[in-house]
Amino acid sequence: QVQLVESGGGLVQPGGSLMLSCAASGSIFSINAMGWYRQAPWKERDLVATIRSGGTTNYADSVKGRFTISSDGAKNTVTLRMDNLKPGDTAVYYCAADKTYYSGTYYLAGNYGMHYWGKGTLVTVSS
Repeated sequence: QVQLVESGGGLVQPGGSLMLSCAASGSIFSINAMGWYRQAPWKERDLVATIRSGGTTNYADSVKGRFTISSDGAKNTVTLRMDNLKPGDTAVYYCAADKTYYSGTYYLAGNYGMHYWGKGTLVTVSS
């Protein structure tokens, strides 16, 4: 089992920055894929970014160039740096993990492929 706990959400003005962190515990040695997903009110949960244990990253088009996902390499923590935030980025952000890394194409096609999920942290972008 793997436990994931997100932190770092909050209220930020448009154009501002925020960093989310996800602390993983439990059987983290088995993890090969981690990611961030978000769910806005009345919408489905969508991919934000994923990272493979070797460092390969994938980003949704809507955040490419503004968000950066990174990992500490020991699989203990994965962060999401969010810059130039927009009101459309408002959502609950979820950390996710799985022992299997599929492919960038798989994740970008809308497949979750993640077995473990955190409870989420709310990000609100508003003036």
